[in-house]
Amino acid sequence: MIPLSKSTLLTAAALAACAVFAPSRAPAQWWSRAPADFEECADKAEKAATREEKTSQLAECNAKFAGRRKPGGGYTYFDFMQNKSFDIAGPNPTLEEQKKIDEQYTVFLEKERRSRINAAFTAKKELLQQASLRNEKVPLPVEAPNKPRAATGDNGPRPKLTNCARHTFSCDWPKLSESIKDLKKLFSSSPSKAKRG
Repeated sequence: MIPLSKSTLLTAAALAACAVFAPSRAPAQWWSRAPADFEECADKAEKAATREEKTSQLAECNAKFAGRRKPGGGYTYFDFMQNKSFDIAGPNPTLEEQKKIDEQYTVFLEKERRSRINAAFTAKKELLQQASLRNEKVPLPVEAPNKPRAATGDNGPRPKLTNCARHTFSCDWPKLSESIKDLKKLFSSSPSKAKRG
């Protein structure tokens, strides 16, 4: 047996450990630069051989990169839940940027909740108003029972008003007209009585 030095033994042990712990397959792209953002990734996906590979690679690009490159430089992130875009520093939001986006989403949800509550309150109020109008009975003008018909100048019965809303001109006019006629009679009969007496 040949005597080996300690350094040779250590080197052999290190090589054996590397062989044992090394991955079985090296990644195929270890020699090329990975895409820096969605646009570079999508450009590579466009060169795929089949439509299925292209679709698959584009899905991977979407999963890797949330932001999109802006024409003037920088990146933007579109949050479809808020239907709003946010400027971000890189192709993916940082933890601080994601925190701000989440805070904006909380504000957005609160505004939406208030808007729904106000809409429901307004709708309920309108329904209650409509129901009260339907149930409200408007008193119709009534002729005085002691008054002879010939004195009022009416030749026949008055038409009855139905479905009349309170405080509307069409409903209040008969009553107002009757009051005006009574006032005219009051003022016109007083001077003639005084002249006769």
